[in-house]
Amino acid sequence: MRLRPFVAPDEPEQNPAQWHRILTLLATISLFIGTRDTWTSAASHQLAIAAVITLCYASILVSGVLTLVVRRSRSLARLDLVVLVTAVTLAYCTLAVKHDFSDESILTTQAARALLHGHPVYGQSWPWLWGPGIAYTPTVTGGYDFTYGYPPLTALLTAPLLWIGHAALPENLVTTTAIVLGAVVMWKMLPTPWRSAATLVCLGLGLVPAYARLGYPAVVALAFLIPVVVRWTRMGAGGPADWARAACLGAACAAQQLPWFLAPFLLAGVYALRRGELGARGAAAAVGRIVAIAAGTWLLINAYFIVSEPRNWISGIVLPLTQGAVLHGQGLVGISLYYTDGSDRLSWYAHAGMLLAAGLLVLFVLFVRRLGPAATVLPWCAFFLSTRSQDGYYLLMTPLWLAAAVTVPPTAFTTAWQPRLLHGRRTARAVLAAAVVAPSLVAVAVAATGRPPLHMRAAADSRTPLTIRTLRVQVRNGGDATLDPHFILTTGQGVSRWWKVLEGPATIPGHTTASYRIQAPDGSFVLPKPGVRIRLRAFSSSPMTLSSQDIHLDREPVPGH
Repeated sequence: MRLRPFVAPDEPEQNPAQWHRILTLLATISLFIGTRDTWTSAASHQLAIAAVITLCYASILVSGVLTLVVRRSRSLARLDLVVLVTAVTLAYCTLAVKHDFSDESILTTQAARALLHGHPVYGQSWPWLWGPGIAYTPTVTGGYDFTYGYPPLTALLTAPLLWIGHAALPENLVTTTAIVLGAVVMWKMLPTPWRSAATLVCLGLGLVPAYARLGYPAVVALAFLIPVVVRWTRMGAGGPADWARAACLGAACAAQQLPWFLAPFLLAGVYALRRGELGARGAAAAVGRIVAIAAGTWLLINAYFIVSEPRNWISGIVLPLTQGAVLHGQGLVGISLYYTDGSDRLSWYAHAGMLLAAGLLVLFVLFVRRLGPAATVLPWCAFFLSTRSQDGYYLLMTPLWLAAAVTVPPTAFTTAWQPRLLHGRRTARAVLAAAVVAPSLVAVAVAATGRPPLHMRAAADSRTPLTIRTLRVQVRNGGDATLDPHFILTTGQGVSRWWKVLEGPATIPGHTTASYRIQAPDGSFVLPKPGVRIRLRAFSSSPMTLSSQDIHLDREPVPGH
């Protein structure tokens, strides 16, 4: 009788860890999110896609069962690949059914079209692109931003695909493919047990893929940042991998502006790590090589525009910082938007955001051994204080948080160089940290405690029982500055389109009163249900101010009801 060798049931190479099973299961479950809506849409007119989604449902169910019953780590690793393939399939199926429009996708597609025909890309206004359901970006000057305001990489990638269709589908395909490739790269670069985490944060949960289907250039930037951030503490060591990471960083910066805020933190961290190993001169040389390769890649991608339209190009790529868009987002600007009647010091929110970004970078340098693992999260905190603080600015970068958390342990910074400032004095260091971020908090306080300069009273001038066509607004400027008011009526979060001024002066000097007659942007404003808060808002550009007033425009009874 032949005896079989005894194998311990808990042998690590045979039995996957329970947390690995749970992670794979969570990635599998996340694929359910949004899949039903996609199948419902496809079942009505795209039966082939509906059939593929049905097979994906089967894959999800089978994967869920096998995740809990397989006995070998190698089998679970193969199952991780099945989950990834299922997620990729669902991403493209959803794109085929729901390639939606957004302001960013139509602008990028139009920029690609202009590029293909040899026309200028930057500084061109394309208001005819806006149709129903596409969000406007109002500016405090009373207009809208209809120009392309992003670095050119996404438009360059979109141009060869314009033959696919006349809508935004080519650009949506670029951004969806970018996040798919980013997920695959991240899946491959992560340690085997963590690979399903890449599927979860990049393609599951319905978060980032939704932005990709809307054609956000930031998704392309995210895809290029993934290989940079995974094990980013190895940057500066030299070799082909280092050069590739630097080139990807330059490409990310040429796709969208968000990587501009991350790059200083990564470079500061690399300097601290390499200085701990190579000294100051060696660290400076290592960082210099990264900067040179990244800058060279960035310049190569932008070269055509630098030569053909230099002035419009530089104005376009910094446009998000200079356009003067109205307040929007889930950050602290909500104080002036929703909890008070406005402020005459709105520009201080922008100052607060920049001060916090600079302060966090200083803190990162001073305490890199403690803050190093958070390098991929810290930059986005500044947007919580800025005038444009929508959650997409940091939500889109969350896959980088995970990539760094898995591959950059705190122990990687044990030997990192940091200034020997107040060494061993914990209280003094805490005071120093508070002092560094205090200016940004003061700036927020200055902005939030400002008073609305305009006091308004409004009454319907022309109306039907359910709509308002025009309003009469009495405005008193209680401040000293001359203001140029622009009016918006809102019934919830955010702002809508500007109301047209039919009668009234362009500016109101301080301590004077004026009368305005304003018209709804589409000819009529549909009154909401009773109980909904209606706010009349007036923005001015110089100085940047906001004045808000609740108004009562109740529905009138309809005759015969």
